Amino acid sequence: MILQHKGIPVFFTDSGKGPALVMLHGFLENSNMWNPFLPELTQKNRVIRIDLLGHGQTGCLGYIHSMQLMASAVKAVLNHLKIKQSTFIGHSMGGYVALAFAERNPDAVTGLCLMNSTAEADSKEKKENRDRAVIAVKQNHKTFIRIAVQNLFSPKNRSVFAKAIEQIVAEALQTPLQGIVAALEGMKTRPNREAVLSSKQFKAMMIISKEDPVLEHSALLLQAKKANAKVVEFPDGHMCHIENKDDFLHSIMYFIEN
Repeated sequence: MILQHKGIPVFFTDSGKGPALVMLHGFLENSNMWNPFLPELTQKNRVIRIDLLGHGQTGCLGYIHSMQLMASAVKAVLNHLKIKQSTFIGHSMGGYVALAFAERNPDAVTGLCLMNSTAEADSKEKKENRDRAVIAVKQNHKTFIRIAVQNLFSPKNRSVFAKAIEQIVAEALQTPLQGIVAALEGMKTRPNREAVLSSKQFKAMMIISKEDPVLEHSALLLQAKKANAKVVEFPDGHMCHIENKDDFLHSIMYFIEN
């Protein structure tokens, strides 16, 4: 389905019945990443999947897609569907957007799962890496995408999940250059939202992978402890929904239901 928001199309799907579950994809991904989990999740939940700004079938809204700007598009979809409260599952960038949503709409969030994501702002080093990524994208976005996607998996899994990686790359290559750059700029400028995660206004869980090349395992554990968030640990990389598929599904189903 398409919703017109600030002059651009925002793509979303709405399936199943029950308490609302909003699933937000990460950078270079789209709402299709959740397809394998729909048969189980829609049995007891109303599952809303949304393509974030500049990704999938959703349009771009300028040079910088801040996490708050992305969250406003999520809010527009939920308003359109007349959904007042939801549990959020956010992968990586999707987690940043979920936190931005919760910051502005705390009463609309019953639970928030940061899946290979963080409430911290980018460090100076990470901001510099984002700037380098913007340059690389503008020089050759196809090469950037291929390398970036491969590097999200733990080294041993890059051959194990070669077909899945090919599919992710193929879909990521449909992401417009403007959408890629706008997301990088938006992630770079996002504020620290640890206070949102620690607010106690909703239940919180962090899914943390020991070989995540994007996020530091020990720092995430400390963050979860400070926020008193439930922790689920997996042994592999940033793409736990693929690398640890069955355990991931069990973990989020337990989180939703308890």
